[in-house]
Amino acid sequence: MIYMFLAEGFEEIEALGTLDILRRAKIDVCTVGVTSQKITGSHGIAVVCDKTISEISKEECSGVILPGGLPGTTNLEKSEVVQNFIDFAAEKELPIAAICAAPSILGHKKLLEGKKATAYPGYEDDLYGAEYSSLPAEKDGMYITGKGAGAVFEFGFKIVEMLKGFETANALRSSMQCVK
Repeated sequence: MIYMFLAEGFEEIEALGTLDILRRAKIDVCTVGVTSQKITGSHGIAVVCDKTISEISKEECSGVILPGGLPGTTNLEKSEVVQNFIDFAAEKELPIAAICAAPSILGHKKLLEGKKATAYPGYEDDLYGAEYSSLPAEKDGMYITGKGAGAVFEFGFKIVEMLKGFETANALRSSMQCVK
């Protein structure tokens, strides 16, 4: 199960757009509320998460997704449980995807050193040791990073491509009428 962590102030499009794309691709994704089951995004949209952090386990974790937004990114980074799941995924070489400001969390942990990565403009210096990419979404090894809300489709399709292959991602892109 891939865990998508949602903290108060998350960017709704980044979370829900990615979630929608992955579920269309039949990828098991569980939204996880960091402070409670109901989390409100940065634009006032409340989401009822599938689970809370007290209901998840590392044994069931097959990857981590971190939507951006402010103060969502800050709240994710402050969570010890989120930090522990990032560490677990990195240690086990499981997919880790972060978009907008959230790649800064990975950068602060020095996980992107020597990797191509992108983030919302202004967060380049927080990617410590990464080779900054101006692409909407970038995949390098087990890491996928996205630039921001407008890059959510490319971000989501990169995750699908990593987990289900290029043909599945391309077929989904076509069925959703998302042309490059």
